[in-house]
Amino acid sequence: MKATIEESTWYWHRRFGHLNMQSLKLLQQQELVYGLPEIGNANRICQDCAIGKSHREAFGKEKIWRASLPLELVHSDVCGPMQTTSIGGNKYFLTFIDDCTRMCWVYFMQFKSEVFNIFKKFKAMVELQSGYKLKKLRSDRGGEYTSAEFLQFCEEIGLERQLTVAYSPQQNGVAERKNRTIVEMSKTMMKEKKLSYKFWGEAVNTAVYIRNRCPTKALDNVTQFEAFSGRKPGVKHLRVFGSICFCHVPNQLRSKMEDAAAKCIFVGYGKCEKGYRVYNLQTNKITTSRSVIFDENSLWDWDTQTVDSITVQIRPKDTSRSSEEEHEETMIDISSPPQVTTAATNVTSLSDSPSSTPVKLRDITEIYARCNMSIIEPENFAEASKDKAWQKAMEAEMEMIEKNETWELVDRPSDKPVIGVKWVYMTKLNLDGSIQKYKARLVVKGYAQKPGIDFNETFAPVARLDTIRTLIALAAQKGWKLYQLDVKSAFLNGVLKEEVYVDQPDGFVTTNYEDKVYKLKKALYGLKHAPRAWYEEINAYLVSCGYVRSTSEATLYCKTKEDSGTLIVSIYVDDIVYTGSSEELIDEFKTEMMRRYEMTDLGLLYHFLGMAVIQTESCIFINQKKYALTFLDKFGLKQCKPVSTPLVATEKLCKDDGSDPADESEYRQIVGSLLYLTATRPDIMFATSLLARFMHCPTKKHYGTAKRVLRYIQGTIDFGIEYQKGKEAILIGY
Repeated sequence: MKATIEESTWYWHRRFGHLNMQSLKLLQQQELVYGLPEIGNANRICQDCAIGKSHREAFGKEKIWRASLPLELVHSDVCGPMQTTSIGGNKYFLTFIDDCTRMCWVYFMQFKSEVFNIFKKFKAMVELQSGYKLKKLRSDRGGEYTSAEFLQFCEEIGLERQLTVAYSPQQNGVAERKNRTIVEMSKTMMKEKKLSYKFWGEAVNTAVYIRNRCPTKALDNVTQFEAFSGRKPGVKHLRVFGSICFCHVPNQLRSKMEDAAAKCIFVGYGKCEKGYRVYNLQTNKITTSRSVIFDENSLWDWDTQTVDSITVQIRPKDTSRSSEEEHEETMIDISSPPQVTTAATNVTSLSDSPSSTPVKLRDITEIYARCNMSIIEPENFAEASKDKAWQKAMEAEMEMIEKNETWELVDRPSDKPVIGVKWVYMTKLNLDGSIQKYKARLVVKGYAQKPGIDFNETFAPVARLDTIRTLIALAAQKGWKLYQLDVKSAFLNGVLKEEVYVDQPDGFVTTNYEDKVYKLKKALYGLKHAPRAWYEEINAYLVSCGYVRSTSEATLYCKTKEDSGTLIVSIYVDDIVYTGSSEELIDEFKTEMMRRYEMTDLGLLYHFLGMAVIQTESCIFINQKKYALTFLDKFGLKQCKPVSTPLVATEKLCKDDGSDPADESEYRQIVGSLLYLTATRPDIMFATSLLARFMHCPTKKHYGTAKRVLRYIQGTIDFGIEYQKGKEAILIGY
């Protein structure tokens, strides 16, 4: 039976970290988020809120100046020390609040002295993420904010500092009030589920995640998330913090007779991956999983180590005062939770949850938790058409197709097959995981093409990683800068020799010409021979401009002028990397390419093929930290204990070592991931090549050795290759 509106309302009140009913109704009535059902009237009061959020009435407010642009003014404050160290070993949390959008970011610290280093990371991340520059920082006069190096740094970059008068925390009211709201929400969520205060860090992180998806009086009918990112957030994935949950254990990590799920506690949303953060009650470790079943009506009894049921404790409403109002008062610490006896009832079945989703392992498309941004990529045109951001992306794609004169509308041929098309959606991310842009790509259903009829040759070369590394090494040695161009809809520029017809795309069918089809003059993504058509086009153009193609690398081109210098260009499909000794040649190349094709000038090369590229005056450093973190989490080793070497010196591997067989698929995935990581990690090259010898019928010993290499990577996650400037270019072989 479906839950009533009243029952559903209280579920969502708890899922939103005990958000006040007025704000919860506003979210639903104004449709500020996706996935929130009808919210009923607040005719009851939650006892957890009454206890966890009690505070004195505020004094009157004065109207103050507000920033009109993101990052024009950022408020910051430190909260702590907490009485209990968090699971991550921290005693403080640090918040940054954008004055214009009220978007909040939280960081955790062991010591206050970490504030300056965290601020530098925050500034770099948020400026890249938003496209705006941070102009003013408001904080109190704590020593962590007024150190000589902090003040000097701000002065050098032109950042205005606004410090409060001594003993006047009201002047930093936005940050103080935000911290109090976070603390109150965290206390209330932990109290409801009787969680130990070692979980305060997870609760604070979750509270910030939720609050960014809530309305505020400072904004006009928009969430803080949407005000900052321009996208309406989804909330269908929200669950009650601290709930008992059952996390799927992959086949590779258990025997056939072992339990398929582990009993856990839900403690938040994935930071850099799509999934739920869960605390495993057996291993006492936190992992991220996408396959989780929730029991939101139960809690864990830490004394008896058993599941206990819980009812939402409420009483008749006897006051008109809101449980959470906007007051300028701060809460400094989290006090011990009061002991509350909950009513004992039977464990509520998941089928009684207000969610309409059947009880099953959740699919990845239902879990939209990534960093501080909830990224939802549509599955089809019907979903995308409901979102303005994706509509604009599709319109931009169609505009590019028309501009390139890719096709012409004709009558449907009777003697030629017509191939279908579909929309594919992808969120393009920056190096730090923030959103760069929304991409909608119209692709041909190439699997319907027949060789010899619809296409002939398909091969198209791409740059090898060895070539890219050599180019980076040369640029570093010579002191050159590396630049990057991105060709917009590159495949649309390839001229077709074959006769190909496609259907009109969804959402863009020409009125009164519904029966007509498009005849392709140039390639579309999805065509089997589209990559080759694009390569032939770009190769012919570069050669016509005087560039000489390398005899050993088909995507490497060089141009030399006696009076100007040298320019080197490398092409990887639609990504172009170029460097040289002459600014004149560099500018000339960029101008020529942008005149010929629709291009995006990405400036200095900073991210390529999953590698971070950091260029300084003295060197160029490359690594694959983000990629390494991703596959460490995939194999459940993100929180593992690191080791100092990839292999044990005395251990030898052989084909028949007497141990049991290991999961071949899992082993191959690990070795494959390691092979790609060797692009910037030569220190694991020997270990990886050794493991690669046993791809067929690996044993438990081989698997254990592979896991050791992953543990080594976890402890050396920041390692990479540094190419230094000015050293003599001598080829050395080993």
